[in-house]
Amino acid sequence: MRQIGAALLVAAIAGCATVPPEEDPVQIKLNDHDGRLERIERVMSNQSLLDLAQRLDSLQADVRSLRGRIEELENSLETLRKQQRDLYSDLDQRLTQLSAGGVSGLAPGGAGTAAGAGEEAAYNQAFDALKNGNYGAAIAGFRQFLSAYPSSPLAENAQYWLGETYYVTRDYPSALTAFQAVVDRYPNSRKAPDALVKLGYTYFEMKRYAEARSTLNQVLQRYPDSEAARLAQERLARIPTAAR
Repeated sequence: MRQIGAALLVAAIAGCATVPPEEDPVQIKLNDHDGRLERIERVMSNQSLLDLAQRLDSLQADVRSLRGRIEELENSLETLRKQQRDLYSDLDQRLTQLSAGGVSGLAPGGAGTAAGAGEEAAYNQAFDALKNGNYGAAIAGFRQFLSAYPSSPLAENAQYWLGETYYVTRDYPSALTAFQAVVDRYPNSRKAPDALVKLGYTYFEMKRYAEARSTLNQVLQRYPDSEAARLAQERLARIPTAAR
């Protein structure tokens, strides 16, 4: 009897061993799990790619927006530069006509003189450099002009624009010296009010508010009905806030 039971057990084991893999329940479950894992991985991979694509689209949109903004700023900057050049040119022309009658007029000493072709060319070269934003060349040009032609009817202009160039480049100590030279050397010049105002402006930018106030008040006292006085009054109104 024992022999019969053992034979049946061996037969059962042998039968299990001969079950094909595709019919093996364990193998079927393993294959099913593998398939589910693959599908999950594909979904996760697709979602990651989708997120990455969305982020890339967003970054590209930001870049396009920034490029557009940069173009707008460049256009605005060029417009401002042109306005600055036009302003310098117009103001210089009016100042030259008022103080020297074009290229001829009264020199600081009072004698009638005319600017020679050489000095006029040297002055224009320096002034063109200023209009074009070549401040280093403008400073060098105006200084050379003043050294070569100290008695020129254009010397007042050159001295004033030297101060303006220093002011624009924020070299305020040099601007102070240049504007003070206009006030001291050409007290009767039509540039004197403007130079005195810019002297006050320069003190203001240097945070020397007491000196700025004193200088701007001098403008009001000396030139009460001038455009310079209006500008001085506006800057005086800003001192209390700036000095806090």
